[in-house]
Amino acid sequence: MSEDKEGMGFEESMKTLEELVRQLESGELDLDRSLEVYERAVALRDRCRKILDESDRRVQTIMETASGTVRKDFRVDE
Repeated sequence: MSEDKEGMGFEESMKTLEELVRQLESGELDLDRSLEVYERAVALRDRCRKILDESDRRVQTIMETASGTVRKDFRVDE
């Protein structure tokens, strides 16, 4: 498992996140290790969300440029 989450791409981040969830669901970790794994999982979830949000913005920009229209984003940031 790569410890450099900032250098990980979306697919690698998701794969690592899935493995962390499996570890947590196994019930085999002690409390301290569970908290460490959970903290890393939350950070990876946030990274994946950030990558997806940025990808969405890029796709919208490409679509706007191609069609000459402007898209209004009514989503509320969490």
